[in-house]
Amino acid sequence: MVFLLPDKYIDLLTDFGFKRVFGTEPNKALLIDFLNTLLPPHHQLKNVTFKNPEFL
Repeated sequence: MVFLLPDKYIDLLTDFGFKRVFGTEPNKALLIDFLNTLLPPHHQLKNVTFKNPEFL
């Protein structure tokens, strides 16, 4: 007998979903790629730094 697990998705249009996908260190490359898609070629990012919002 085979059980299929339902797919799980995060809605990127919510604050939680966007922060969960793009606001974590393991997904740093994904964030850089996303931002570089939106930015013109002369403003491309090479690195981003995550800061704790509690200290801002």
